[in-house]
Amino acid sequence: MGVWQLLMVGLVMLLGLFGVLVPGVPGRWLVWAAMLWWSMHVQSGLAWVLLVASTVVLLIDQVVVWQLPPRRLRGVGVTRRMVVWAGAGALIGFVLVPVVGAIPGFIGGIYASERRRLGGHGPAVASTRAVMRAVGTSMLVELFACLLVMGAWLGAVIWG
Repeated sequence: MGVWQLLMVGLVMLLGLFGVLVPGVPGRWLVWAAMLWWSMHVQSGLAWVLLVASTVVLLIDQVVVWQLPPRRLRGVGVTRRMVVWAGAGALIGFVLVPVVGAIPGFIGGIYASERRRLGGHGPAVASTRAVMRAVGTSMLVELFACLLVMGAWLGAVIWG
């Protein structure tokens, strides 16, 4: 597979990660479609194993998200800016501490956004807790599953 195709697969996965943070965009399916495209072109044992594993992970993720309370974005004051901060925090955390760092990065991004908006530590912590109760858990579960798939793909491309 050429460098340009790898770059395009990576960009579609990245678009899928951002899609998880935007309601109405099929983020997990973009990540899965990029994995499918890569697997169909590479056609190695590792590629097929990753396709099957990512399918299972994303299906389990879908079931878990269905079991969580529905997202109520505007009711708790979630803004586009907060979503951008949370997504950036998750990506930075994912890079600093692979895979596991996405969780504290996501929460830290929400806190940073609220700290900036509200100006103090106490109100920012209270707001972060409210956001995590209302919408953060389902979004975090979906983002974590997509990051697992993307991390496995990156590992296969770099070391496989």
